[in-house]
Amino acid sequence: MKNTTFDELLDAGVHFGHLKRKWNPNMAPYIFMERNGIHIIDLHKTLAKLDEASAAMKQIAKSGRKILFVATKKQAKQIVSERVKQTGMPYMTERWPGGMLTNFATIRKAVRKMTSIDKMMGTKEFENLSKREKLQITRERAKLEKNLGSISDLSRLPSALFVVDINNEKIAVSEARKLNIPVFAMVDTNTNPALVDFPIPANDDAAKSIALIIDVVCSAVEEGLAERKMEREKKAAEEAEAKKKAAERKKAKADEEAAKKEEEAKEAETTEETSEDK
Repeated sequence: MKNTTFDELLDAGVHFGHLKRKWNPNMAPYIFMERNGIHIIDLHKTLAKLDEASAAMKQIAKSGRKILFVATKKQAKQIVSERVKQTGMPYMTERWPGGMLTNFATIRKAVRKMTSIDKMMGTKEFENLSKREKLQITRERAKLEKNLGSISDLSRLPSALFVVDINNEKIAVSEARKLNIPVFAMVDTNTNPALVDFPIPANDDAAKSIALIIDVVCSAVEEGLAERKMEREKKAAEEAEAKKKAAERKKAKADEEAAKKEEEAKEAETTEETSEDK
């Protein structure tokens, strides 16, 4: 896994919290001090929690399950979409569709509709439509792509969520909690870390802070996926070797039986010649 250092967290401004008056008392264990009316996050605890979250996310990825990344706030959108896209994991950076998790079947219908539109656009039926009808369908397709394109490969409920700002993504966190889906999240000094399973105390407003944390957890996911690939390749190689050995044993047995039959045939021929001589 990618190891980040205390100094890297410091340089990215991960330690800057919110104004003291905006704090959530549940964040007290993760606050180091107050400076000029602003709470400072304890980066030693950030490092420990980041390592814990990264290890858990690596195992989820290694097992072949999906982690849905959620970040709809302006400063996190592009960072998350660009970095998470490299891992092949689903992400939601547009408005969270209510019922995304609790009414997943309906969301899947919308995704399938996008696929059916794609198929229809390549047919003569589409070519025969009026310009207005084509425009309506194209606009609908673009809207679906914008809102759901990043989760088109999510055929079942994700095994975990990673959230950048749990105050901003209250509905997503609430739905995950209802379904007992583990939640990993960046928690700032104005949030309640008790709402998530793997809190990472960090500044969830600064682009540098978000980019650093996302990069670390995505690297852990990529490592998990790489190990899964290696294990599958190793297993496939072992199965191929086992098949090869089984084939060799079968051939050796067949050759042995053929040799035995040939020997028996020779013995029978010798016996017959001996009888004729007598």
